[in-house]
Order: sequence, then structure tokens, then C-alpha cells
Amino acid sequence: MTFSVHGLPVARGIAIGRAVLMASSRVDVAHYFIEPGQAATEIERVRTGRNAVVDEIHRLQHTISTMGPKEAPHELAALLDVHLMLLQDEELINGVKHWITDRLYNAEWALTTQLEVLSRQFDDMEDDYLRGRKADLEQVAERILRYMKGVTSPTTPPNVGRRKTQQDLLLDDSMDVPLVMIAHDLSPADMLQFKQSVFAGFVTDVGGRNSHTAIVARSMDIPAVVGARSASQLVRQDDWVIVDGDAGLMIVDPSPIILAEYGFKQRQGELERGRLSRLRHTPAVTLDGQKVELLANIELPEDAPAAVKAGAVGVGLFRSEFLFMGRRGQMPDEEEQYNAYRRAVEGMEGLPMTIRTVDVGADKPLDDSVRDEAHLNPALGLRAIRWSLADPAMFLTQLRAILRAAGHGPVNMLIPMLAHASEIRQTVSLIDFARAELDNRGVAYGPIKLGAMIEIPAAALTLKIFLKYFDFLSIGTNDLIQYTLAIDRSDESVAHLYDPLHPAVLRLVAETIAECNAQGKGVSVCGEMAGDTSLTRLLLGLGLRSFSMHPAQILAVKQEVLRADTSRLVAWAMQVVEAEDPAQAMLAV
Repeated sequence: MTFSVHGLPVARGIAIGRAVLMASSRVDVAHYFIEPGQAATEIERVRTGRNAVVDEIHRLQHTISTMGPKEAPHELAALLDVHLMLLQDEELINGVKHWITDRLYNAEWALTTQLEVLSRQFDDMEDDYLRGRKADLEQVAERILRYMKGVTSPTTPPNVGRRKTQQDLLLDDSMDVPLVMIAHDLSPADMLQFKQSVFAGFVTDVGGRNSHTAIVARSMDIPAVVGARSASQLVRQDDWVIVDGDAGLMIVDPSPIILAEYGFKQRQGELERGRLSRLRHTPAVTLDGQKVELLANIELPEDAPAAVKAGAVGVGLFRSEFLFMGRRGQMPDEEEQYNAYRRAVEGMEGLPMTIRTVDVGADKPLDDSVRDEAHLNPALGLRAIRWSLADPAMFLTQLRAILRAAGHGPVNMLIPMLAHASEIRQTVSLIDFARAELDNRGVAYGPIKLGAMIEIPAAALTLKIFLKYFDFLSIGTNDLIQYTLAIDRSDESVAHLYDPLHPAVLRLVAETIAECNAQGKGVSVCGEMAGDTSLTRLLLGLGLRSFSMHPAQILAVKQEVLRADTSRLVAWAMQVVEAEDPAQAMLAV
């Protein structure tokens, strides 16, 4: 019987094949009490499992070092580093020892109990990225349990010998039957083995748009759906499945008619990607001659070459907080930051690099062992520039590192979550002080352009103050929408109200673009709206000429730019902004 399962679309394309179920090793974990004299043995069992996983990751890292970027994208190396860090996490290790020695839990019970404790801490975080790190923690525990139980790698494909069905007959008999992985979750190590195997796509029960699994899927351009909840329980081994990575949909046991329809879509998608790839070196210019800047959002220094390869003309957002997270309070020093920023700048081969100062605090704690329980709404608390200004020594360290990296190529510095003129003045003063410190030390540094993110309605409504101090502005639409509509986009009960086309949001975006253009200051959009091709013409009509997005979205947005005539979009765009129902007004173009 044909049925569908809905999840989150995280990587484009269509995959069609037989289901391979990856069972969770945490299923049926034994729970029993031990004798006090057995505690040392149980702790050693966990340590042996952990060491085996560490060795496995080291082997995978060596394998990655011998492979090209297509077979093993740089995201995998970074994610394996995260897993090594989690394996050495003192809170995980000490917690497991506590449950074994004090509560006399057996090793598996102790590990899963501590996992639940730490998972609750991640659940309390409002930041999408950090909540996604819960999945990494679960994957680490999963692999330890797998070794403790003697389970082999989950991504080894089974024998696919079987009688042919109607679906088989629709495929090319000269090719092996494609396989689709269905799992509760996939770790970075699983993903590397996945890439080296025959799987055409995957679906997971858990995960979000910013989870590591989603990040790697996008980098590999593998059709994928995450957050499909009970997918691994509904699908049977060897079922025929279709993964629609564009719609976030999995179809199980499709009829021959549905299969033929998706086979056609699959071929059309492949042709479309081929056509888009030919645009990589085409300048982004509209039909009426307007030049448009398409920039990339990146998280790690190693992402820079991929951005260049994708056709980006620069980086509009380098999220520097990724260098700070998960370090157990040991923040990166000036040299480590300088070297990371320098690698990113040099990786852009002379194209501009915009580095956002650290955006952590409150809902993004650097040390999970120190929890802030005093604030009911951390999204409105001490985060981003507020957190940086509260720790000037830390902030000055980052400012010096960015200024030094600017000596290796064009660098812009972007300040997040500003709302007050006093914050602006403090920030500018600290940047000047950082320059003076470098001068006193005789350390070379380069010039920077200074920008501010517009992600709080108060900032959008006081633009003239911002433009007095800053060379450019970047509209962070994700937070701007959240704060304007008072919607927590991570809360499923209200997420349907998160609307980039709300009249208030559009008005703030439109007025910010117009004011910057009027004063001759640069302005870009670096939130999800920038990579949404359904909004490209609207933003062009509002006067936007700089978009910053995930590298995988650049060519699709470029195609929209090349087909647009901005002279015909201006009046229509303003009608959309003024409309009571902008979504309906969009259809009038």
C-alpha cells in the first residue's frame, strides 16, 4: 500500500530505490544493577568502547586526508573533529562514572542515562545550531553502544538479490538497484561510509535544517529528508521508497504510475542541475543591466574554497562562533583565531570575506556545565554583541585577530544584534583600541569595512544612527522575522506563524534597503530569504543588489537574477509590501 511520510527538506533532488534500515543500537539496551566490586569493570567497558570509536574516527580522518573534496567534503572532517571533542567531554565521562559508581547502573544504562541528562540541556537551547548538536551527542553514544554490543557498521549495504517487481522493471536493468538509507540518525562517520557505498539518498527520524547531517547532505548534494519522526518504524527492509528532497517527502511502496512520474522528475532535476552548472562563471546581471552580488554564508575556514567553486563573488557571512563552541570554557586565543580567519581569507583567493563577530551567549552557552537558569527567555538575553561587550578582554582578542587577518586580503567586519547607539559607540571604541594595541606591539594588520546586522526591529527603525557609524548593513532576516512577529521558529506549536511575507517584516526590509541605497551605503540580506528563489524577484524589486546564502543555493538564485528585469519589478514590489496579503499579491507579477 502506498503512503507518504513528511519531514524537512534539507538537500535537493529525487532518490528512488530499495530501503535499507539502519537499526538503532540503543534499542533494547540492558538495564540492571551491578555489585560495587563490578564498577571498575563496567567503567572499563565504556572506556574500551569509547577508545574504539576514537580509533575509528582517527582512521576515517586518515581516509579523508587521502580523498578528494568530491568524495569527502571538508564538512566531514570538521564534523569528525566535533565527535572527537564530544568523546573527550568531561561531563559525559564523569556522568557515566557517577551512574556506575554511585547508582550501580550497568555500563549501557549509565551511558544512556547520562545521554538523557545532556540531551535535556540541548533541548533547552533556543539556537537551531546548538540544538542540532544534540544529534551529535546521540551519535557518539550510539557508536560507543554499537561497539559494546559488537554491532558492525550500519551503512554496509545488504545483498540485494530478489525477484524483479513492477518497480524494478521500470529501472535500467543494466544498473544495480539503487538503495536508500532509512535511519533514526546518521553520524558524520556514517556519512563518510555512506558516500563510499551505493546509497542514493537517505531519510532520518530526527534532525533539523541546521543539523550536521543536513549540512553534510547539502555539501554532498545527496537527496535527503530529516525529521521524518517515525520513518524508520514505518518502512520495512527492502521496501521501494522515493525521497523527494525538494518537498521534504518520502513515498513508500509507490505505484508504478507514481514511480514513473518521479523518475521523470528525477531526470528533469538532473538536467536542471546540469544547466545551472553552466552559469557558474556567468556574471549575475539582470536583463536591464543591474549587477547583483551573490555571496556565500560559511561556518568554517575550510568552507571558503567551496564558496569560490560555487560561483560566489565573496563571503557575506562567516559565522565565527563555530570557533568558540564546545570548548569547555577554553576559548580560542588570538593566534588560533587569527590563523583560522587567515585561512578563510586566503581561501577566497582575493575575494572579500565578511567575518561576523561571535554570536553566542544565553541560548548558546560556551560551557554546557554552567547553565543559566535565571532567565526565562534567553533569546532576549545576553547574546551576540551584548555578550561580547560584557567581556571586553575576549572581544578585543577577537577584534585583534580579525584585524590581523585583514592583512591577507579584503575583510569586512560584521557586528550582530546591535540595537542601541551606546552599543555602537562602545563597539567602535573597542575596535579603535584593538588597533592601538596592535600598533603598540608592532603587529601588522589591514584595513576593514565595518558593518552591522539589522536583525532587531529597533535597529531597522533607527537606521540613520547606524548609517552614521557603519560602512554597510546586512539584514539578518531569520532573527528579524522572529523578533518582529514574536515567534520562536523552533517551537513547533507556533512555527506556522513564522512568515517572511508578513507585511511588517517586508516593510522593515524594504525601508532598510531604501535608506541604505539613498545614502550610498552597501546593504545585503544574509538570512534564509536571500536563498529562497521565490523571493528573489521581490528583493530585486525592492532595490537589493547583494544576496548572501548557502553556496548550494547560489546558482538557482543567479538564474532568477538573469531572468529578471528590475525596471518592471519596482512598482510590483511596492504593491506587495503595501498589500494586506503579500503572498497573494506576489502572484500578480
